[in-house]
Amino acid sequence: MHNNPIDIPVLIVGAGGFGLSASIFLADAGIESLVVERHPGPPINPKARYLNQRTMEIFRQHAIADRIYERSIPIDNFHRISWRTSLAGDGPLDRRTFYTTEAMGGGGLTDYAKDSPCPSTIYPQMRLEPLLKAVHEQRGGRLLYNHEFKALDQEPDGVVATVVDRATGKEIRVRAKYVVAADGGKTVGPMLGAKMEGVRDIASMVTVYFKADLSDWIDDDHVMSWWFCNPDSGGSWSSGVLGKLGPTRFDRHSEEWMFHFGFRPDDPEQFEDAMLLPRIRDLLRLPDFEPEILAVGRWKAEGVLVDRFRFGRVFLGGDAAHRHPPTTGLGLNSAVQDAQNLAWKLALVLRGHAPDALLDTYEEERRPVAKRNVDWALLTLNNHQLTDAAIGLVRTDPETSKRNFGALFAPTDDGASRRARLEHVMGVHAMEYQAHDLELGYSYASQSIQPDCSPPPPRDPWGRKFVPVARPGHRIPHVWVRKEEGVSVSSLDLVRPGRFLLLVAQSEAAWEQAAAQVLRTHGVAVDVAAISPDSRLSDAEHAWRDVAGIGPRGVVLVRPDQHVAWRAEIESGREAQALVAAVGSVLCRQERGTDAVEQALVRESSGVPG
Repeated sequence: MHNNPIDIPVLIVGAGGFGLSASIFLADAGIESLVVERHPGPPINPKARYLNQRTMEIFRQHAIADRIYERSIPIDNFHRISWRTSLAGDGPLDRRTFYTTEAMGGGGLTDYAKDSPCPSTIYPQMRLEPLLKAVHEQRGGRLLYNHEFKALDQEPDGVVATVVDRATGKEIRVRAKYVVAADGGKTVGPMLGAKMEGVRDIASMVTVYFKADLSDWIDDDHVMSWWFCNPDSGGSWSSGVLGKLGPTRFDRHSEEWMFHFGFRPDDPEQFEDAMLLPRIRDLLRLPDFEPEILAVGRWKAEGVLVDRFRFGRVFLGGDAAHRHPPTTGLGLNSAVQDAQNLAWKLALVLRGHAPDALLDTYEEERRPVAKRNVDWALLTLNNHQLTDAAIGLVRTDPETSKRNFGALFAPTDDGASRRARLEHVMGVHAMEYQAHDLELGYSYASQSIQPDCSPPPPRDPWGRKFVPVARPGHRIPHVWVRKEEGVSVSSLDLVRPGRFLLLVAQSEAAWEQAAAQVLRTHGVAVDVAAISPDSRLSDAEHAWRDVAGIGPRGVVLVRPDQHVAWRAEIESGREAQALVAAVGSVLCRQERGTDAVEQALVRESSGVPG
């Protein structure tokens, strides 16, 4: 055993998107962490690549978004999805396009830009993780690659973990207050008895990451992915999906690509590397194709959710808590959002500003959102069966499929009807690529949220139409406001890492005094800002007024994760009492509400420090 144990507030097991994000968000809140990762370095295959608007808002709050946008695929180069028979070939059914749709907030989907300061983007995980690693190290984080988590013992005041250096076999003892399981569910969760519930073994997927020049066969610079469906190979998963990766050209001249396709779970060919390139050549109709294969990844498509997110001092997130089919791109995004929700709560508890009960709200808030995302990914995965059927694919009968394809493309009345049917079905399939409300409209309900009895906004069953509201539990709506120096900022930008924000409709003076009282009572910083046509933060177009849902004496309290915690109308003279009680409730310290502020005011008047 290592003679000098490592003492650290938070041990993070796993250096993927969830683990590295959690370490950065903790560092921004002043909390040290140690990340251990069993692999020798970041991944060499693309894994996930879509970062939605909410995830980019979170990265923006932590000064990471611009670094991603400098390197990622701009939205103009990935705002379409196309379905084709094949990429190449000279047969009568080759290189035919079934349908193309807009996706991910680009093109004509203009409400995406209205609702967020951040466009979604494409940045594969093999590039994101090294960037997050660099940020983690710049902010003082510690990371040990090639170190494997082996065991833990939970004690009343902390956790003692055993980590093994895989290069030397040496055991290292780590003492931490809390452990974050970001290991994809491989070790920590099973060790604690966590149960994954849901649909497993939907398909066995193989992703081939390669370099090649495909510009001779690509005719649209704005497509993110090409789904293939040809009679001989089967539906969209069997025929394969081609996606661009950059890294410096994002049009048809993209230097790197990913191609993934599915096997039946019992098909032994999925494990034979020698079969992959011939299969790709056949699926793309490129018999002489000679790509430079960079990596091969194998993974299972499944939709599962862990039964618990918390086991004492251990918290599960990311793939350790939920795994989704890739449709709608929810996996990595959910992981970053898990990290955001957990980090600020851990920071406040570790500082002694909140009781342990605040950490229970992590599962209360994130598990319902994760369930919704898993269910949505399964739903949009099943939409591919509708699409294949509308195209005319009969999986067990290639000859009938060829006749149906020919009829679909024929310049006849029957062909026009088939194309109209396909267009209607593709309107259903758009749920996968236009899930604007699903991505931004999720909300939380827990002890840390004080409901105000207002009705929730309607949720679009298609996942499309997002309704911004400042209702407790919801993400603060994005509006552009102008500062005194004439610079426009998003309302989201007003929420600084690790700090609460109070948005008011009138003069800030009384509320700034109330915020000072909160700091004395709870040790928590609250920034105060007034948004109105004549305030320092100018709202000349009344955009904030229209979504805030408050009157002249109204206030909106926003948590460090940019979700509204409290909204109320407060009488003059009761500002401090109301705010101290509200923040105490958000921190799950209800016993330190009204009585605490009264005691603090007595101490202040008698000269006793708070």
